[in-house]
Amino acid sequence: QVQLVESGGGLVQAGGSLRLSCAASGRTFSSYHMGWFRQAPGKEREFVAFISWYGVTTYYTDSVKGRFTISRDNAKNTVDLQMNSLKPEDTAVYYCAARGGPIATMPSEYDYWGQGTQVTVSS
Repeated sequence: QVQLVESGGGLVQAGGSLRLSCAASGRTFSSYHMGWFRQAPGKEREFVAFISWYGVTTYYTDSVKGRFTISRDNAKNTVDLQMNSLKPEDTAVYYCAARGGPIATMPSEYDYWGQGTQVTVSS
């Protein structure tokens, strides 16, 4: 089992940057693919980024490509999301999630979730 805790959210002006971090408990962190998702008020939770077990494979939703970077440190049991050139439409609660199975982008396919961290981008 994996427990996930996100941090790093906050309020930033459009064009600014934030770095989110997700700390995982457990000694089997490297056996999980990790994803970042977000949920804006009144909207469904959506996929943002994915990173494979050892960071070889990454994948992003189109709207964040070139602006967001996902990375992981298996020695520290952390996965980060560097967010640059932020836009007001990036405003949402951001969640990290862990999946033991193959690459996936649907929230229902992930096994463990953090509590979320709020990101607000002002115009």
